[in-house]
Amino acid sequence: MNEMTPTREQRTAALEGMGCKRKRVEDIRFTQGKGNYVDDVKLPGMLHGDFVRSPHAHARVKSINSEEALKVPGVLAVITAETLKTVNLAWMPTLAGDVQMVLADGKVLYQNQEVAFVVATDRYAADDGVAKVVVEYDALPVIIDPFTAMAPDAPVLREDLAGKTSGAHGPRKHHNHIFEWTVGDKELTDAAFNKADVTIKELISYHRTHPSPLETCQCVCSFDKIKGELTIWGTFQAPHVIRTVVSLIAKLPEQKIHVISPDIGGGFGNKVGAYPGYICAAVASIVTGKPVKWVEDRIENLTATSFARDYHMTTEIAATKEGRVTGLRVHVLADHGAFDACADPSKWPAGFFNIVTGSYDFPVAHLAVDGVYSNKAPGGVAYRCSFRVTEAAYCIERAMDILAQKLGMDPAELRLKNFVKPEQFPYHSALGWEYDSGDYHTAMHKMMESTDYAALRKEQVEKRAAFKRGETREIMGLGVSFFTEIVGAGPSKNCDILGIAMFDSCEIRMHPTGAGIARMGTKSQGQGHETTWAQIIATEIGIPADNIMVEEGNTDTAPYGLGTYGSRSTPVAGAAIAMAARKIKAKAQMIAAYKLEVHEDDLEWDIDGFRVKGLPEKFMSMKDICWAAYNSVPPGMEPGLEAVSYYDPPNMTYPFGAYLCVMDIDVDTGVYKVRRFYALDDCGTRINPMIIEGQVHGGLTEAFAIAMGQEIRYDETGNVVTGSFMDFFMPTAVETPHWETDFTVTPSPHHPIGAKGVGESPNVGGVPAFSNAVNDAFSFLGSTHIQMPHDYWRNWKAAKALGAVA
Repeated sequence: MNEMTPTREQRTAALEGMGCKRKRVEDIRFTQGKGNYVDDVKLPGMLHGDFVRSPHAHARVKSINSEEALKVPGVLAVITAETLKTVNLAWMPTLAGDVQMVLADGKVLYQNQEVAFVVATDRYAADDGVAKVVVEYDALPVIIDPFTAMAPDAPVLREDLAGKTSGAHGPRKHHNHIFEWTVGDKELTDAAFNKADVTIKELISYHRTHPSPLETCQCVCSFDKIKGELTIWGTFQAPHVIRTVVSLIAKLPEQKIHVISPDIGGGFGNKVGAYPGYICAAVASIVTGKPVKWVEDRIENLTATSFARDYHMTTEIAATKEGRVTGLRVHVLADHGAFDACADPSKWPAGFFNIVTGSYDFPVAHLAVDGVYSNKAPGGVAYRCSFRVTEAAYCIERAMDILAQKLGMDPAELRLKNFVKPEQFPYHSALGWEYDSGDYHTAMHKMMESTDYAALRKEQVEKRAAFKRGETREIMGLGVSFFTEIVGAGPSKNCDILGIAMFDSCEIRMHPTGAGIARMGTKSQGQGHETTWAQIIATEIGIPADNIMVEEGNTDTAPYGLGTYGSRSTPVAGAAIAMAARKIKAKAQMIAAYKLEVHEDDLEWDIDGFRVKGLPEKFMSMKDICWAAYNSVPPGMEPGLEAVSYYDPPNMTYPFGAYLCVMDIDVDTGVYKVRRFYALDDCGTRINPMIIEGQVHGGLTEAFAIAMGQEIRYDETGNVVTGSFMDFFMPTAVETPHWETDFTVTPSPHHPIGAKGVGESPNVGGVPAFSNAVNDAFSFLGSTHIQMPHDYWRNWKAAKALGAVA
């Protein structure tokens, strides 16, 4: 071989394909301050909008007077619900089948609800105008506690639903009831509990929190009166869905709506749905004929855009005295706020909460979920998780620890005893899912060996003895968490949004010089798609990743897709990318066979081109094939080399992981120290290990925030008391622990490249690991379950209640 001829290893490395720690190409512009965000969009004559918001959580709107506001220099218009009624836009549909006020129509239902939209020549004038709008309210009784929402004397919140005994998801049993959703065999589950040696029952609440992305929600709307076309730049995780929703609401032809999602500063589920700001900015642009920008501030984002969680889960497990689980029974009271605006697939009003059986082989289970209205902001989005999966994981992982405590068993050993076994896959759960693949025992054993779990338990015993002797005021907790997540929404047989199947898409166009452009229906908000999508294509078709441009977020150029959230990008769009690349490769093989004068079956793929079997010197690279595709294709073949794939997955994917948190808590102050956190993830085939590690670090940091203090909390009159970063816990590098990451690889058998997704996993597994660490620390003092979040104050209160503090 010529010494200048690259080796196979060198050729593979040059591609920077799957498995390579390729540096993020996005960071070239981000680290130089050259990102292009919505607030960077500045158009000639652009106006600005700002909202008048309600100080009340529940009140009748008696009058809105905008006379003084219109006298403010620069203020051009004040839009109210009465204005929107003239164009039938006072209410808009939600993704969950409910309807929602765009602006307060007769009453307000939560604090900071949008009441009027002031349009002005600049943001400052708009803010001055907001201050001059006079709104007269008549306060009404408030519901903050979801357990009181269906009381006989509870105030009616949704007067627009008066007389409606059914909703989008079936019968309603109270004026503040939204739906009841059940799954599983109740009769068999009840029988299992009647026969059980041991049972546990606990109310496990997952408090209300918020995704709080670095960049808030915002948009710029520009209506061209001549063409009748509306262009919207916005912070949209699913731009095609927004285009369809705007078309349905505004009755504009969809081809005349152009939605562009530029760079996005984090989403985490917060930017999936449609907000009143989008509608009002669009209406204001149509009315004024000028572009209108709306940018919310941090307090508005935390108090009025989509929340997460607020699930209250009464959880029961039946088991034998040896620790084999025999049944699971869960009832959830789900607080949806003023409107049901969850971004869940249509057929799943409680998302995928029926993954609540977790990683365990429950023979029977039954789940019931009741959704209720309250005087809180609407939402219920998948904050760094698939739909309601983190709630389910927290529920079962806390419950397994509570069962272990009652049985006197080690939490890790109890889990090992009840895991689904490798030979049981594909595994059909008692609540209806088909788990694709898993090797739970291997992952758990690796976690226990890597952390020297046995030594940590021995140390804990010694520290507890020292605490009882009065030699230390610290207690030590080990938080074990083993989760199975369900991601990749999803198969059209059970997943849609507004009737649109949740497929995703990819279009690849190769240019004559061997470079190409790939467009997807996804939209990155920090996941590194421009890096990893090119890596999939590089491996599939042998073109270096640096020669593939990835483009997302423009509905005029990208194929229709359902966007990025809930760890669906790699399981669905990643598959579409691989399938489109394989179409390219199939055509390339025909061109290579023609040029090499052999039959297609005589060729074999070799890293970056095709080689004639048995004649290694007869080889044609993909770069050369790209050139041939534009000048010498086989007779009867169309020139060019491009392909489109719309991928409808046959099943979800099921990533899993084994986590351990080691924590010390000072009972006199409640101050905790996360001494060690180990996270093992199995996301199937690993596309870019460096990006995976970054995703895990980010998800764990959010899990830490949620478990240890992050909360949207209300007082009894409905005031949000954690409405800014002064009160809402946002960890910095100072508070954030050190993360140890590890992995196993169990590919998905049905995914084209075996990938499962990882972006949400660390949040799903991290929250119960932190909470289990706190609860494990306090368990030897007699505690069974302490609700999240576990901030210093609550830890001190728990210690005092348990008699550890005088």
